[in-house]
Amino acid sequence: MRYKISLAYNGGRYHGWQVQPNAVTVQEVLDKCLSALLHVPVETLGCGRTDAGVHAADFVAHFDCDVKGADEASFVGKLNRFLPQDIVVFGITEVGEEFNARFSAVSRTYKYLIHTRKDPFLNDCSWYYPHGLDVEMMNEGCKVLMQYTDFASFCKTGGDNGTTICHLTEAKFVEDGHRITFTITADRFLRNMVRAVVGTLTDLGNGRISLDDLHKIIESKNRCSAGQSVPAKALSLVKVEY
Repeated sequence: MRYKISLAYNGGRYHGWQVQPNAVTVQEVLDKCLSALLHVPVETLGCGRTDAGVHAADFVAHFDCDVKGADEASFVGKLNRFLPQDIVVFGITEVGEEFNARFSAVSRTYKYLIHTRKDPFLNDCSWYYPHGLDVEMMNEGCKVLMQYTDFASFCKTGGDNGTTICHLTEAKFVEDGHRITFTITADRFLRNMVRAVVGTLTDLGNGRISLDDLHKIIESKNRCSAGQSVPAKALSLVKVEY
């Protein structure tokens, strides 16, 4: 049987989603809890890989298991009591074997939070940037992004992506007082892509680069041409569509 599991997590103390040696990850913790409660080895497959420190408000994974009852509300409740406070499972449902949490997804949406005035309530989930930003110009930059599909310039060097092609359907900044929210949706994302995009667009917003420079950066397909990778703590995966 194949099960789809919906969850959320605060990635602050994890080295991303995917299991890796010598580091604690969300997948590792979830797999250990599922295996202990179901009394069989369980290995989940996630809808994507989040970087170290990145959060997820809406994450989807699947796992195969011959034990019945994993989709019962009582099991989900027991699992949540077993999991640490920074990981929560919303539900588990039985699905067909054709479902794949990663490859069946048609889009993913991320949000990045910026605050431009000191705010103690945002420190753990937003990037403090007190230097002033031209949000209108940054949204012009978003229009430039939407003209392209190859985002090699925003891919972390050494990434194992088979292709650097991504199809964006949304990219925009919304300013609300001293808070700025960047929302971006695409069929897929490259490693470190969103954080590099935000870093480059803030360079546009503070006048360090022009729209013409942005075109050149994207067309260079060179990560060294783009801006800094902004802090992970302000980035969250907020929606996965199937």
